[in-house]
Amino acid sequence: MKKYLLIGCLFLFLACDDGDLQIETVDFDSVTDVQNCGTLSTSSTNVVFKINGDESLIITLASGLLKNEVTTTDRESAVPSNSQVSYRIFSESVTSAYFCDAPPPLTPTVIEEIEAEGGTVAISTTTTDDVTFTHTIKLSGITFVNENGSRITDLQINEFGVVTTGG
Repeated sequence: MKKYLLIGCLFLFLACDDGDLQIETVDFDSVTDVQNCGTLSTSSTNVVFKINGDESLIITLASGLLKNEVTTTDRESAVPSNSQVSYRIFSESVTSAYFCDAPPPLTPTVIEEIEAEGGTVAISTTTTDDVTFTHTIKLSGITFVNENGSRITDLQINEFGVVTTGG
């Protein structure tokens, strides 16, 4: 009886398929240059992005999330319902012209784009002169899963800052 139990367990163990789950780390901590197209506004939707060679992280902030007032607590926005976070992989290195030129350049092309399915964007604001405001954007709990659900992406980014001016 022990033989049959052992053979049955061995069969179940060998028959199990762990699938093609890949866990990919998206690292934008080493990229310090946060970019946007034009002037950031406190009253409209803002798009900021980081570029790391042939990858980009695009954050679309909810309208009115940036405020030119010092905060004591973070202003938060849920992803994807209010703010959006996207990760794109391109066919070759990308520049800010891809996002800012109208019309955008033909190359590089997007190989894959993954929209965040959950998480939070939190913003804290400081100032030193009541005219220039520094907004620190923190991402937490961001979850990327591609369209067939086979890849979970672990986002490695702590925070980054953007600056607006106003009174």
